[in-house]
Amino acid sequence: MESFEEEVSEPVSPSGLYLNSSSLCVYILGVLETEIPIDDCQTMSLLQNVFLPINKRFSSIMIGDKNGEKKWKKVEVNLEDHINVPIFPSGKSSNLLYDDCLDEYMSTIAMEHLPQHRPLWEIHIIKYPTTSAAGTLVFKLHHALGDGYSLMGALLSCLQRADKSSLPFTLPTRQRSKSVFNSNVVFKRLPSIFSLAFRTVSDFGWSVLKSSLIEDDQTPIRSRADDFKLRQITISNVSFSLDHIKEVKSKLGVSVNDVIAGIIFFGIRLYMQETNLKANTTQSTALVLLNTRNIGGYKSIKEMVDKTNDGSSAWGNRFAFLHIPIPELSDSKYANPLEFIWEANKEITRKKDSWATPLTGMLLNMVKKLKGPEAAARYLYSTLRNSSTTISNIIGPVEQMALANHPIKGFYFMVAGAPESLSITVMSYMGKLRVAFGLEKGFIDKQKFKSCMEDSFGMILIAARKISA
Repeated sequence: MESFEEEVSEPVSPSGLYLNSSSLCVYILGVLETEIPIDDCQTMSLLQNVFLPINKRFSSIMIGDKNGEKKWKKVEVNLEDHINVPIFPSGKSSNLLYDDCLDEYMSTIAMEHLPQHRPLWEIHIIKYPTTSAAGTLVFKLHHALGDGYSLMGALLSCLQRADKSSLPFTLPTRQRSKSVFNSNVVFKRLPSIFSLAFRTVSDFGWSVLKSSLIEDDQTPIRSRADDFKLRQITISNVSFSLDHIKEVKSKLGVSVNDVIAGIIFFGIRLYMQETNLKANTTQSTALVLLNTRNIGGYKSIKEMVDKTNDGSSAWGNRFAFLHIPIPELSDSKYANPLEFIWEANKEITRKKDSWATPLTGMLLNMVKKLKGPEAAARYLYSTLRNSSTTISNIIGPVEQMALANHPIKGFYFMVAGAPESLSITVMSYMGKLRVAFGLEKGFIDKQKFKSCMEDSFGMILIAARKISA
């Protein structure tokens, strides 16, 4: 049993309240595939000495104080309650059979709620080989603990480079330009400022309508089933060469994220076409998640947890979303799928440059202050429910990782608990781009969807290579 301590830690952030409410309960599954069979003899010591000290939230629960405000309260952690080692049917000689067992197990744990009376995480150690790995580790963490940036930083602090543990990981950084105020420049840019204001009003208004009144059409990727139950999902994934992605990027003069979005949008429309030809002209929207931290690369755990001058920290849930329409599939776009990338680039760039995203965050905070966190959670739930899919992206290390001398062969993550029929996550690691899909079980055909994504990537790469240098 966990015993309560007198010390009450930090208040739960607004995002933490929204993501762990009666309306919305969202989890992150981090999947590590090992090159060698798993020896779990060090599990307890690693969790106790490395994982728990990363952040107080890993040894805390949510409680309400005398004023009804939710806070993180530190408790004594019984690690055995958080470790799961499943037993699959014995006597199986084919790795493919364990693939099926792992798929079913992942589907089951994605649906289950974590108990609220103990810290909101658990680890699953699957010692059975599959076609992808000799063993699989699954970290299940409540999204209220932090977003992908926070949890990726935490994970990196538990891992070492497989080639030389004393060296740090190589991680791409984001460069941000510094702006200098100049009255002459502002005067010259007045037309563009007015244009920005118009786009902001338009984008913000559309975002409010999409979150409250207008929902996407029913399609082969959106069932509009009963959303008040935790949607059962099956998880699939596909790998692309990051060098090939960068090749397309260079040919088109866009960003890596634009290429990824274009591949995903084209793949979705290919799946719709194969499932229901009429669905190609339906209204479908993707929520593209953005990291709103004004920093480049990952920070150390101490840097993430420490407060800055404005009282905030890099740890937590610091994200926003963009409503991006999924382009329709016309004959011309089927012949030249690069148009999906150009449209993704145009829409994402335009909406990132407007002020609609911070205004949406302000609106959510206003709803919280006026009507309470549950009302804000319902608004966020409606935002997710009215869209067709959510796309989130995390940058991983260039070098191979190792956990307790277990080289990590593959790495991906999935978000579970959202009311959509389709969730998509993207992770870069060791020169590969792993795109994972959380698909509503019994509604979206897993094999067909994966095949359409592979076809999308292949067709886009061929089309890009036809462009003269």
